[in-house]
Amino acid sequence: MSAQKTTKFDEVWEKLLTGIRQIYDHQAMQPPAWMELYTHVYNYCTSTTLPISPAIKLTGRRTAEQPARYSPQNRTTASDGANIVGGELYSKINQFLNNYLEDLRQHGVDLQDEAVLSFYTDHWEKYQFSSRVLHGFCSYLNRHWVRREYESGRRNIYEIFTLSMAIWHEVYFKPLNTQVTSACLKLIQSERNNEVINSRLIAGVIQSYVALGFNDEVSSTASAQMTTPTLNVYKEYFENQFLVDTERYYKLEAANFLISNSVTEYLKKVEARLNEEVHRVSSYLNPSTLNPLIRKCEDVLIRDQLEAIYVECKTLLNNEKNQDLARLFKLVSRVQNANNELKKIVEEHIYTKGMEAIQAVSAQAINDPKTYVQTILDVHKKFLTLVQEAFSGEQGFTAALDKACGKFINNNAVTVNAGGTQKSPELLARYCDSLLRKGTKTADETDLEEILNQIMVVFNYIEDKDVYQKFYGKMLAKRLVGQLSASDDSEESMISKLKQACGFEYTSKLQRMFQDIGVSKNLIDQHLDFSIMVLSSNSWPFSAPLPFNLPAELKPTYDSFTDFYAAQHSGRKLTWLHQHSKGELQTSYLKQKFTFQVSTYQMVILLLFNKSTEYIVEKIQDETQIKLDTLLPVLWLLLKLKVLECPSITDEELEEEYKESEIKMDLVIKLSSGYKNKKIRVNLNMPLKSEVKQDLEGVHRTIDEDRKMVIQAAIVRTMKARQTSKHTQLIAEVLSQLASRFKPKVPVIKKCIDMLIEKEYLERLPNEKDTYRYLA
Repeated sequence: MSAQKTTKFDEVWEKLLTGIRQIYDHQAMQPPAWMELYTHVYNYCTSTTLPISPAIKLTGRRTAEQPARYSPQNRTTASDGANIVGGELYSKINQFLNNYLEDLRQHGVDLQDEAVLSFYTDHWEKYQFSSRVLHGFCSYLNRHWVRREYESGRRNIYEIFTLSMAIWHEVYFKPLNTQVTSACLKLIQSERNNEVINSRLIAGVIQSYVALGFNDEVSSTASAQMTTPTLNVYKEYFENQFLVDTERYYKLEAANFLISNSVTEYLKKVEARLNEEVHRVSSYLNPSTLNPLIRKCEDVLIRDQLEAIYVECKTLLNNEKNQDLARLFKLVSRVQNANNELKKIVEEHIYTKGMEAIQAVSAQAINDPKTYVQTILDVHKKFLTLVQEAFSGEQGFTAALDKACGKFINNNAVTVNAGGTQKSPELLARYCDSLLRKGTKTADETDLEEILNQIMVVFNYIEDKDVYQKFYGKMLAKRLVGQLSASDDSEESMISKLKQACGFEYTSKLQRMFQDIGVSKNLIDQHLDFSIMVLSSNSWPFSAPLPFNLPAELKPTYDSFTDFYAAQHSGRKLTWLHQHSKGELQTSYLKQKFTFQVSTYQMVILLLFNKSTEYIVEKIQDETQIKLDTLLPVLWLLLKLKVLECPSITDEELEEEYKESEIKMDLVIKLSSGYKNKKIRVNLNMPLKSEVKQDLEGVHRTIDEDRKMVIQAAIVRTMKARQTSKHTQLIAEVLSQLASRFKPKVPVIKKCIDMLIEKEYLERLPNEKDTYRYLA
């Protein structure tokens, strides 16, 4: 380089150095002075002769790579416009900053704690500001010389501000960062110990650590960007150590706190700590720290204490502390899969409490549907509230509630005492019957509708839905035939709910019952002699009547309607269900006239006494031809109601549950001439215990028979679709198909398979005895 050019650069640098020193000494600089510095840089960079660039050795992070000297290939030609120089200036600035920071750092080498933080942050803020000013008046150097050098492949050439950061990192930060980071961590620990700290010092350090992170890879989406900000410095020199300290601090705190405090108090502490850490990040740490910090706290404060937390959950459940459970759930939910054990605990608790509740009322509930169902509803309501309040109605806990309720509703002290799971649907159907009958004390239909909705809650948990269907259908039939329904709207509403839950097929017979009642009303309008219902035989759960002698008094009515109906519907056969019929008799043998509401069998017996005032039992049976097991209960009830009397049986004996079977064939039965009653219309048509028992046995008998048919139908459907099937696969498919109606027993399924083999619907393959083939 010529002496002239060297002298010229020395003059320029001397002027620039004075301004740079002024800037880094934090002296005020007026705009004209700043503009003069900018002009010096501009004039230097646009000088007409390009000197050979001296070697530049940065003390920044990329010192291992030395910039190459200019070669002819790197020179700017006249055709490129003005010649751009800058290597000497860049080197001088680099050297100045290195020397400046070396001197500055020496004053902080022995400082610790807040002193080193104050020292570091004060110099950082001033240095950063000064470097931005320097960067500003060197903008022409940045835009042209630095840009060209970078694009030519020299990745250790930076814009002036980035250069200043790189030098700070090497000369100032690296020697002091251990002291600075340690001081920050001590302050944070003091804050965790409830001491007041100067968090602005930490915030200043963090801002420095973040600003120092960058790399010189060109972005694929912004090729003009010479450096890309990163958090590598922040994470390496602060965050990693901060997380280690956090883990150590909270492990010690958790262990010490649990020694002298309950788990519930510990959970309150954890909740507060997590909120504090979130606030800490938002106050003075980088947002990127939040997720790893919270994960670390969750691992130490929650995951590591899960065993104790699960034990506390059981205690809180027993003590019904829903608010504390909500806090526990909220915290445990932070840990992946940790809720699985909570769900098991909740399910087991609900199941146990449900079993205990039914056990407590089992002696009464086995014969009291209201007590049984209401106990179940109380348990469900209580724990539904628990799931909603403590576990935010989360699906997994709702499923735990459902599973627990399904278990204790279908198998409990009442079902065990009754000898099977079918007791639950029976009691539920009987409770429905009591609600839907006339005389229900429910205030209005709105209240009744709500109760029916609650019943459906229990119904949905019932496994043997076919049992409920049988009992409900039987009782609905009696309500409709006896005109005992409290409300047709409520009846239809209940059927609609069942249809929605189980489908059209489940309620098809129930709906046809209503249709028959409507048809019967039209017939009554046409035939006014008496009230009658014509029911389709396939829809109603009534058995054929037993034979008996129809009294002469009833014969004209019987013949009249039979002829009328035959004329209306040619080819149809009427079967009279006398056992479900009723009528009225008026007395004429007493001083006061009474109207007795009686069953057909009661009417037949009482009409005999128009011929004679006394009969022996054998004669009554001979005259009426009513089967003895039906006759004796009817006579027993008429004796108990004192319409008839027997000289051989005292009133005391009847009151002490004189048994139907004790009525002998030679006993004399008389019309009671001393009958008294405050009512003029007297209902004698009361259900007999023997009838109720026979009905119950009949329903259970038909359930078993129907189930076998349903199972066989499911087997045939499956085999028809598959043609061949392994035994285990067939069993599994049948269980799956019928799960919504009832839970068939595997031995019964096997018996049904054997029955179908006998009927030649299936066969076993000769060489594979566990494989079936469809034959039909």
